[in-house]
Amino acid sequence: MTLRRYRLLALATCIGMFLVLIAGVLVTNTDSGRGCGTDWPLCNGKFVPAYTVESFVEYTHRMVSGLVGLLVLATFLATYYWKPARGSESLLYAGGALLFTVMQAALGAMAVVWEQSSLVLALHFGISLFAFTCTWLLYKLAKRWTQEQSGQTSSDARPASLPSSAAAGIRTLYRSLIALLVYCYCVVYLGAYIRHTSSGGGCEGWPLCNGDIVPELSGATAVAFAHRVAAFALFVMIAILVYYVRKVSGKSSELTSIGNKALALVVLQILSGGLLSFTLSNEDAYIFTGLLHTIIISALFSMLVLLAIRMRQSIQSSHSEVRQ
Repeated sequence: MTLRRYRLLALATCIGMFLVLIAGVLVTNTDSGRGCGTDWPLCNGKFVPAYTVESFVEYTHRMVSGLVGLLVLATFLATYYWKPARGSESLLYAGGALLFTVMQAALGAMAVVWEQSSLVLALHFGISLFAFTCTWLLYKLAKRWTQEQSGQTSSDARPASLPSSAAAGIRTLYRSLIALLVYCYCVVYLGAYIRHTSSGGGCEGWPLCNGDIVPELSGATAVAFAHRVAAFALFVMIAILVYYVRKVSGKSSELTSIGNKALALVVLQILSGGLLSFTLSNEDAYIFTGLLHTIIISALFSMLVLLAIRMRQSIQSSHSEVRQ
């Protein structure tokens, strides 16, 4: 094993987990969750199921998840047993990916064997999102190692320590960002719940909902409108956070760069939500706009987690310098 091969393994695992996310959304958007009946791991009692669109989509999702699960396990074992890769940060990411992958598989199996409520099914995407974020962070770390080994300047290097005044401001922003991450996850969960309950049609049109600024709040309309309001509030919160990050750490800092990317992603997420609304009546287009929406929110959540990690590392570096 070399650092380059470890980086490629981490990259393959990250791409694989991304495909698991996409496959899961396809299962939901094509209503293929029962494509294999109530059998697991077999599909309708067969290793190779009869061809229907639903069984094909569901069984493909299972196969991809199984193969990626092996990749996640291989990555964790390589991280744990190969000394150059073993460290607290890498083990946290690799262990987190393995934990959430196992949880995701268990929840998926239970959803097939025992019919679950939409509230429980919506958790499936949230757990997959955690697993993807862990694999992406591990790849970013492996990339940093290979760049440092080759003597290149790494954009993923640990951030430099901050002056004491800036460190105090970042510490406050870090606590705010943790709360923002929890809120972001709730927005993601609400979006997944809308998909599982087919509540997206509760709000026709965009940015207005059924032609009103505030529609009659009942049934699917209330759920869909709540998600829109929550998404807009998320944009406002991220914009405020990025403003203060820029003010405290400087316009050219890595923290500001990550914050700017998160702000761009949340804008794209809102716009993709509008596109999703316009394609509700077109099933084929809706599948692809739903995938786009999922890709952007996955990138946004991962970027916010990276920002939190970089903030924490900056604070720790400042503390270390003070002790010295």
